[in-house]
Amino acid sequence: MQHRRKPASAAAPPAAKQAPSRRPTAPLSLAGLVVALFLVATFLYNDDRGGGGGGSDLGGTVALAGQARARSPDLRVLHQRHEEDQVAEGGANQSAAAEEAKQQQEEAATKESHHHKQQQQHQHQQVVRLPAGCELYQGRWTFDAAGEHSPLYRESECEFLTEQVTCMRNGRRDDSYQKWRWQPHGCDMPRFDASLLLERLRNKRLMFVGDSLNRNQWESMVCLVQSVVPRGQKTLQKFVNNGSLNVFTAHEYNATVEFYWAPFLVQSNSDDPQVHSVMDRVIAWRAIAKHAKNWKDVDYLVFNTYIWWLNTFEMKVLKGSGALRNNKGAAGWSKYALVDRPVAYREVLKTWAKWVDRHIDPNRTTVFFMGMSPNHITPWAWGNDGGIKCAMETQPIVNRTEPLNIGTDWRLHGVARGVLARYLHRVPVHFVDITGLSELRKDAHTSVHTLRQGKLLTPEQQADPKTYADCIHWCLPGLPDTWNHFIYAQIVSAPPSGSEDDH
Repeated sequence: MQHRRKPASAAAPPAAKQAPSRRPTAPLSLAGLVVALFLVATFLYNDDRGGGGGGSDLGGTVALAGQARARSPDLRVLHQRHEEDQVAEGGANQSAAAEEAKQQQEEAATKESHHHKQQQQHQHQQVVRLPAGCELYQGRWTFDAAGEHSPLYRESECEFLTEQVTCMRNGRRDDSYQKWRWQPHGCDMPRFDASLLLERLRNKRLMFVGDSLNRNQWESMVCLVQSVVPRGQKTLQKFVNNGSLNVFTAHEYNATVEFYWAPFLVQSNSDDPQVHSVMDRVIAWRAIAKHAKNWKDVDYLVFNTYIWWLNTFEMKVLKGSGALRNNKGAAGWSKYALVDRPVAYREVLKTWAKWVDRHIDPNRTTVFFMGMSPNHITPWAWGNDGGIKCAMETQPIVNRTEPLNIGTDWRLHGVARGVLARYLHRVPVHFVDITGLSELRKDAHTSVHTLRQGKLLTPEQQADPKTYADCIHWCLPGLPDTWNHFIYAQIVSAPPSGSEDDH
């Protein structure tokens, strides 16, 4: 069967339906973009409405978008602010740390102050016990070659020494006189502790009253205590109270060590502390009030009177007291009676003792009376027949078995002990018996290494010891330090007189 050929058009299968072309959609895509931009601009406009006007056109919208981006935080600004915050936080931390450190320092200072006050109170209450039956004034001189115990200070370390007593500075070549230490029989001297003594003197006054030997001892005491007082915390005032008073002050302790010039204790025509070289010395043996008013309210009083009694065997005693009341000056001393030295000495000490017993409060004030400080002007007495007074003496008198007679008036020594025993009933007075042990120290005087009328001796004067050697006063450091060691032993071995805040 023949098939009929189909036409070509009929025979071809129908073509597949083609996808629509993208070109007709281009206008729609552009419109979408415009709509999207409009929506974004509208959003940004609403978001930034409070910041100023905008526009509805594309340019305004883009501008607003740019402004919005400009107002977005800058990283550098944020970093700077972060650093500032850290600095502020660090400053606050530092301030807090500083405040905490300050508080800790204040607490530490308070604790230290409290501890220091407790130590002060402990020292103030500390009592140094002396062995029972210990006789401090009976003993011997021993040489301390190593200088472990003597001297108690160095001449160069005490700025308050006067030229009268600085023997090494004034040309003395040997210093062995500084190294002799007093050793009591059967006991030891208590170790000298300047801090302990100053604690006992806290808020108190220690006063030496008398002649130039007591001034010598006062200089020694100043040097003994000043060594533990810092520079700037100590002062010395001279010729206070019309010239009669010298005052050393340890300011941290509110303590004073004073010297009051009264060579006879009672009034005399030699009472001028700077001009007292009077040939005819006259005393008013019942007149003590003028001097004594300066001794009130003193906590420790150390009296002496001796060297000014030795010029003559008889003393000139003023007749009556009217001349003193009428203030007649030198003419008021012209009428006097001659009285044997021991008798006049006894009457003067009776006047002094009665004043002490009536006016001193023994619960507050401790009173000392110094024994006689001897001279050394008779070298044959110690076996140096070719010697000249005390010149060139470098050793004490040791290993002597025979009585020593160097001219000390032991009668006055006996008078003093008798008056203290008989006329003091209410107030005890310590007799510091330095005379015998000091007689052995012919080596310790200033000799030619001192002043004469306020000027250092010239080489020519030093070569003439018979005229110029001073065998009365003592080099410092030296013998007066031992005298003060006795005073120290009495003060620190006694119970404290009261609280350190009492006065």
